[in-house]
Amino acid sequence: VASWGAYLLSRNIVTMSFAPRDTHEAQVQFALERGVPALIGVIASKRLPYPSRAFDMAHCSRCLIPWGQHDGAYLIEVDRILRPGGYWILSGPPINWRKHWRGWERSMDDLNAEQRQIENVTKSLCWKKLVERNDISIWQKPMNHMSCKRASFCPAQEDPDKAWYTKLETCLSRLPQVSESDEVAGGEVERWPTRLKAVPPRISRGTIDGVTAEIFHQDLQLWNKRVAYYKSINSQLAQGGRYRNILDMNAFLGGFAANLIQDPLWVMNVVPVEAKPNTLGAIYERGLIGTYQTWCEAMSSYPRTYDLIHADSVFTLYQDRCEMEDILLEMDRIIRPEGSLIIRDDVDMLLKVKRVADALNWDTRIVDHEDGPLQREKLLFAVKLYWTAPSSDHDDKQL
Repeated sequence: VASWGAYLLSRNIVTMSFAPRDTHEAQVQFALERGVPALIGVIASKRLPYPSRAFDMAHCSRCLIPWGQHDGAYLIEVDRILRPGGYWILSGPPINWRKHWRGWERSMDDLNAEQRQIENVTKSLCWKKLVERNDISIWQKPMNHMSCKRASFCPAQEDPDKAWYTKLETCLSRLPQVSESDEVAGGEVERWPTRLKAVPPRISRGTIDGVTAEIFHQDLQLWNKRVAYYKSINSQLAQGGRYRNILDMNAFLGGFAANLIQDPLWVMNVVPVEAKPNTLGAIYERGLIGTYQTWCEAMSSYPRTYDLIHADSVFTLYQDRCEMEDILLEMDRIIRPEGSLIIRDDVDMLLKVKRVADALNWDTRIVDHEDGPLQREKLLFAVKLYWTAPSSDHDDKQL
């Protein structure tokens, strides 16, 4: 239920928590209702929906994942999403098995073999074990692969950021090349909170097609202006505490989230699979969180879990890809009753969206662009009304 994430969030560290969909305990739903970031997810046969080199730390507490099995595929996936120099923390079985083996109802030989498997895989990844104390072990990923000779690397053409329905690999994703042994592969990020407004290394190094440092700064200023305009129209957005869980359906560089960072809320930044270029890695380098998603499919979240949804040019992006009604129904599913929506798009598209939104019993209004009424792009502000369907007895009487 993301208690670790909640603990860190109170210390200004945002955590992406995930758990499988459970038939008896909806852990992710509980986490979101607490106001903590979470997604339904599982390490199984596909990559997690995050870019490479995204997280400063990965944590697993009694998650019962067979880390040493399947040629180390699950730990290789952890390595892919960890930043160079990042940490992996494991607590629970088999750590400290000599003390706990009776309570775990497993043999000493079985637990010892499991820990040896994990140790062997981490060595093959060139991780350094920093400490094993009480029930916790901590490993560190190397800053670069210059001296990593044991690993079996993926082909050079493999895209480590490709993570939507992408099969898990048993080869190690290559880190960007370095010229010095102490250099951070891919570039070092600034300390928080400086990193939020600093040009991400992926952009400064020119690895995101068409996105420059100038575009990054322009985007930051643009969203500063837009968020101020949003708050002037939706006074509740300007009130701290009214919204906690926010979803940005087409985040680009995370400018919307960056300009809400001082408010007591968090934003799930979505980079659609269909969007070009792939900017989710830069969003993580800013210290924000997010995921990949195609809005032609349902999101890995429970119903009624977001307080506000922001959709910038989503319907133009998915025009001729899937039905507008299906996207709006998914938005209706994951927004809470009396939750708010802000939709930006071309005026002709917004008029079509408004017709469907009104049919969904949303309270809607279209307002002018922040630059005035002569702009074709408009904004649709909406609130999902609280209502219940009539009882079946009432329906029978109507018939």
